Amino acid sequence: MKCPYCAHLGDKVVDSRESKEGEVIRRRRECLDCGKRFTSYERIDEIPYMVVKKDGTRERFSREKLIGGLLKACEKRPVSVAALEGVADRVEATLQERPEKEIATADVGGFVMEELKKLDKVAYVRFASVYRHFRDINEFADELKQLLNPKD
Repeated sequence: MKCPYCAHLGDKVVDSRESKEGEVIRRRRECLDCGKRFTSYERIDEIPYMVVKKDGTRERFSREKLIGGLLKACEKRPVSVAALEGVADRVEATLQERPEKEIATADVGGFVMEELKKLDKVAYVRFASVYRHFRDINEFADELKQLLNPKD
């Protein structure tokens, strides 16, 4: 680590502390040349996951946006926020397991719909109606029939 005072490259770590969240390590260092102390911070450099939208544009994956959509789908439904956080956790875990750093919104939406189907059927239908852009009432009715009679 280069000393900010004299630019010497030698130093020793005097103290190390982890942040409360455990995401950052703060290190107090002392320059071996001039003896002055300085602080450095160490954190994991994360490569952002990108979602590829239907029109081909790319944007950063946003957990907040995902939870916002889940909250809208589950409005006035008996689904806990903890359950929705769990869905978001599973989506993020799926992203982290993938070797690619990009995922299609269709893949994310499909995964979310499967999770909502297990949690709450009404929330699933709400999410699907927005996500799938049903063109008419017949498409919506077909989806409901499949939900009510999964073996047909």
